[in-house]
Amino acid sequence: MSKSEQYRRFIFNSLIDRLQERRLFMQVLAGPRQTGKTTLARQAIESIDFPAHYASADEPLLRDRSWIEEQWDVARLSAKGGKKALLFLDEVQKIPFWSDTVKRLWDEDSAKKVPLRVVLLGSAQLLIQRVLTESLAGRFEVIHVPHWGYKEMRDAFGWSLEEYVFFGGYPGSAPLIKDSERWSRYIIDSLIETTISRDIFHMTRVDKPALLRRLFHLGCEYSGQVLSYQKMLGQLQDVSNTTTLAHYLDLLSGAGMITGLQKFAGQRVRQRGSSPKLQVLNTALMTALLSVTFQEAQKDRALWGRLVESAIGAHLINGATGTKIGVYYWREFNREVDFVLASNRKIVAIEVKSGKAREALPGMDAFSKAFTPARKLLIGGQGMAIEEFLRTPVQELI
Repeated sequence: MSKSEQYRRFIFNSLIDRLQERRLFMQVLAGPRQTGKTTLARQAIESIDFPAHYASADEPLLRDRSWIEEQWDVARLSAKGGKKALLFLDEVQKIPFWSDTVKRLWDEDSAKKVPLRVVLLGSAQLLIQRVLTESLAGRFEVIHVPHWGYKEMRDAFGWSLEEYVFFGGYPGSAPLIKDSERWSRYIIDSLIETTISRDIFHMTRVDKPALLRRLFHLGCEYSGQVLSYQKMLGQLQDVSNTTTLAHYLDLLSGAGMITGLQKFAGQRVRQRGSSPKLQVLNTALMTALLSVTFQEAQKDRALWGRLVESAIGAHLINGATGTKIGVYYWREFNREVDFVLASNRKIVAIEVKSGKAREALPGMDAFSKAFTPARKLLIGGQGMAIEEFLRTPVQELI
């Protein structure tokens, strides 16, 4: 593999290993747009020693469930006589009631012992997984494909830490960063607009699309800040209820755009309606919407501090995806801890010294007295270097 392909070596090897096993489950490659799912599929086809068929529903042609049956039959022909064969269905969730058809075909092959391996690819993780858990329970395994991290962008494109903090982790945008206007338009048109209009609006009911769009922009503007749902509604100048807002935030999170971290509450029951800490999952989503250049952003200490903290938050959330590690924040009165990792009763508290202006005082001491974390990390300043932190897998922090 070339350097630009090495970023998914572990995911790729996991996929190949599972495809070589006895036919047990469907594999699902789930993650945001342009994180390498289709590339992984094509690399897998080149690497296996049995026939494979790839088909995508992400085309401007009308697709229905008969299309799934047609693609399935093509792959079945290669599996005649008990031979292994492989079927990749990309963006299959865009076909209405797709899961019922996939379930029927999979169960037919299972009953007849047809050795057809099936891999589903989907760009909206929350939306595709919700249907899977409802309709295909016990028939699939999910392989998460998160946004590219700093180490991957550095190894693939030679990016500096500063370039990664500003331009984020979309590999398709890398050749455009010398032309800031063209880069911004690419992120806005090909990623932001496409994800909202084709992934979210196309696949789920959204009664107030304008509200969801404004919520996305608000999440980018306030990334790294704790904001109650009531305050969000005030900022958005909308009379919707907080349940609608929380639902829209979940949709944006499932699409790999922004999320709302919940407050850490130890072993106590966490209140789902607590004020979330807004967090972009890729800093490119923030900077593409700003009217500042890469050079100007570095000179703005407050803005740069927000970008650094958002890059660190995105690293934690993306790295924890698909694991048992939970990512939270903590705040009591004016005491705050930027991020909290929790897994198997083990807790890690993380404070970021980024230069961002703060309303709350550091709360590491107060948090330590309340929860006794196994590890306390300071990132930046006299603590762990930001570059080193962004190179460190999240599993190694806890």
